[in-house]
Amino acid sequence: MHYQRLDKALSFLPEIQSRSRAEQLIDSGHILVNGKNQKASYQVQPNDQIQISFPEAKSSEIKPLEMKLDILFEDSSLIVLNKPPGLVVHPAAGHSDDTLVNALVAHTQDLSMKFGEDRPGIVHRLDRDTSGILVVAKNDETQEKLSKQFRDRTIHRIYYAICLGVPRKQQGVIQSYLARHPTHRKKYASVLNSERKIITEKIDNPRFGKWAITHFKVIKTHPASISYLQLKLETGRTHQIRVHLSEAGCPILGDELYGSPRKIKAVPGAQLQGLLQAAPRCALHAAELGFVHPKTGEEMSFSVDWPDFQEIQKTLFGKST
Repeated sequence: MHYQRLDKALSFLPEIQSRSRAEQLIDSGHILVNGKNQKASYQVQPNDQIQISFPEAKSSEIKPLEMKLDILFEDSSLIVLNKPPGLVVHPAAGHSDDTLVNALVAHTQDLSMKFGEDRPGIVHRLDRDTSGILVVAKNDETQEKLSKQFRDRTIHRIYYAICLGVPRKQQGVIQSYLARHPTHRKKYASVLNSERKIITEKIDNPRFGKWAITHFKVIKTHPASISYLQLKLETGRTHQIRVHLSEAGCPILGDELYGSPRKIKAVPGAQLQGLLQAAPRCALHAAELGFVHPKTGEEMSFSVDWPDFQEIQKTLFGKST
């Protein structure tokens, strides 16, 4: 019988969400197994009692960054904002004081500390180059209730992407288990079965990856096999849309990590290739976000337009989309 590593088992919990966060908590003594500290590599046994305590976080440890935030809504419970492309959400390697979190700390002292000292207020994330809507929690109760909505898949999330390739169907669902790429540590990939095929059916008690579901719909296409897609997220895994579209043969324009440069080379015509190569970033935009306000019970709905790509959209699809 195979048992799961402690850090991996903890990464599936919604309040932890990643192995790196789990390892951080284990190393700092905030995880006890049967009353004792264990290493991240410890193999969890069926009857183990695991205790989790989160460090008392201090947002004062984060350097405030004065930045004009595009706030769509704010009250005593939460902030909804439009994140620009190029902005990292929370401090990480190489980005300690130039993130959205740094700007939020400068904006308000009321942020949930549920996720610890480096992620005050953060309920969900967008990749650095992805633009669009984020909701931020101002207290732990709001964070917990919003996290439950994400976990229960009742959050409404719509993205748009310009892709190099056209899906075989006009609309459909892509589903798989996502995990770290076996050889490229910066990438994620769908988990394969013994026949080297992507696992597309959910498995009871899997010991690998996180189940990810992406709904897609083709909005417009260009004769050079370029498409404009609407994506609806049922789950929100790291790099989910980027991995699913790349593995479907439709990497997102400007996504160098998941195959955009290679696909551009196959596009006919030097002028069109030049246009695509000039893409300012990964062409992915979080356009819509809807949820129930944790305190008032009100249905909240927000939408924002692309901040860029208008010229590329006009050239490829006849008008800005």
